[in-house]
Amino acid sequence: MGVDAKLAELKIALPSPHRFPSGNRTGCLQSGNLIFVSGHPPAAGLGAPVHGKVGAEVSEAEAYQSARAAALNMLSSIRAGIGTLDRVRRVLKIFGMVNSAPGFDRQFAVVDGASDLMVELWGPKLGQHTRSAVGMFELPRRFVVEIEGVFELG
Repeated sequence: MGVDAKLAELKIALPSPHRFPSGNRTGCLQSGNLIFVSGHPPAAGLGAPVHGKVGAEVSEAEAYQSARAAALNMLSSIRAGIGTLDRVRRVLKIFGMVNSAPGFDRQFAVVDGASDLMVELWGPKLGQHTRSAVGMFELPRRFVVEIEGVFELG
């Protein structure tokens, strides 16, 4: 089953592609058989917090959902860029930045929201990826998380 069909089966609707505020960047860029995806915030309207500090204003569980919403935002940009998620052969790398309150040290658990979605959609063999999860003092526009990735196309 392809990823687009898997999304439909799971009743997951992708948000509209993220609109970057400046024309000097884009949601994703293909080079050869790789697609590099810019950092994306959580998409609004998916029931997850978009803004706030994890460990102060936003709980770890809520931030997990924010990371999932950011990953869905990334997938929307990929689909807009290449036409279908079924061209994505493998998830290679996820990099997650978490807007962390002082003392919050569970960024890995927050970014699992994005990683778990990739495994859910591509399966354990193709969805498993390399990853970094880091805490940031601030993120642009007070976003809860920002997630970027690299994917292999087939």
